[in-house]
Amino acid sequence: MTANRLIVFVKNPIPGQVKTRIARTVGDARAVEVYRHLLAYTQQLVKGFATGCVVYYGDFINPDDGWNGYPKQQQTGIDLGERMLNAFQEQFASGAKKVIIIGSDCLDITPDQISRAIDVLDTVDVVIGPATDGGYYLLGMNRPRPFLFRDMPWSQPELCQLTELAVLQHNLTFVRLDELNDIDEWADYERYV
Repeated sequence: MTANRLIVFVKNPIPGQVKTRIARTVGDARAVEVYRHLLAYTQQLVKGFATGCVVYYGDFINPDDGWNGYPKQQQTGIDLGERMLNAFQEQFASGAKKVIIIGSDCLDITPDQISRAIDVLDTVDVVIGPATDGGYYLLGMNRPRPFLFRDMPWSQPELCQLTELAVLQHNLTFVRLDELNDIDEWADYERYV
């Protein structure tokens, strides 16, 4: 594996367990279709980073899916912050020098944005890809920063702002990438259909 790691957080496309906010509008079956589309897009997105990409499953590791050929891990931790922190720490402990994490919720992210995120970590401590809902679609760092994952308002509109504030409070530097749209609601997805 390379010194750069791209962590991808995914779930298995199971009705009632993925895209639940979308399911409230169009039902579980359609929400699974949307999530399969997001997974397919993410799989294409990361192909150029295959030697440094690690897939972390939120529910169970699927031995035979579109992520075959990538190292597969199980997310561990009580909440999203702890699961992300554990994934970052595992990758740094395995020798990574720069680690980026993305989810499987963004149809706007491009390989160029991921490459830029990796590159800017040569000169700054943290890189953040803000989402229009106030969260982020990408987070990267060049060494473990546990404070970024503790006592944060996960899935709340102030997450990105408070993450940037925490970076500054620790006298670190960061770069903010372009703001992109996560697909969390049916209206978000309709823009792409």
